[in-house]
Amino acid sequence: MLELSPSTIFLDCIALAALLVYAPFLVVAYGRVKVGYDLGAPRALFEKLPNYAKRASWAHQNSFETFILFATASIMAYLTEQDSVLAIIAALTFVVGRFFYSIFYIFDVPIGRSLMFAISSSCTAILFILSLSSVNNF
Repeated sequence: MLELSPSTIFLDCIALAALLVYAPFLVVAYGRVKVGYDLGAPRALFEKLPNYAKRASWAHQNSFETFILFATASIMAYLTEQDSVLAIIAALTFVVGRFFYSIFYIFDVPIGRSLMFAISSSCTAILFILSLSSVNNF
């Protein structure tokens, strides 16, 4: 059985979350090809994109926003040597939540998207709280 250290899990989750930032963009690229991509004005054709590609673009943009906080929280967990089951579950759940966030966004399932956003944001908050509580002796 493959057994990973908590430090490895935090770093792997950061790498996976970074990849998930760009996963929705593949759908945007497909939409661009469908409407006729213009190399001279790639952003100008946004309004011509099919709705699923517009939603994928929004998922892509939101993924950048959440990645910054998650990466920071995970690095803090790594540096403060968090090894609790809660910290590990939070990191893994963030990645799973963000994966489904993009899927729900692209397929226009607002309640699923909102739920995944809330779950993944909570996971980031948990990592911050655990790290800060350990260095501040809470």
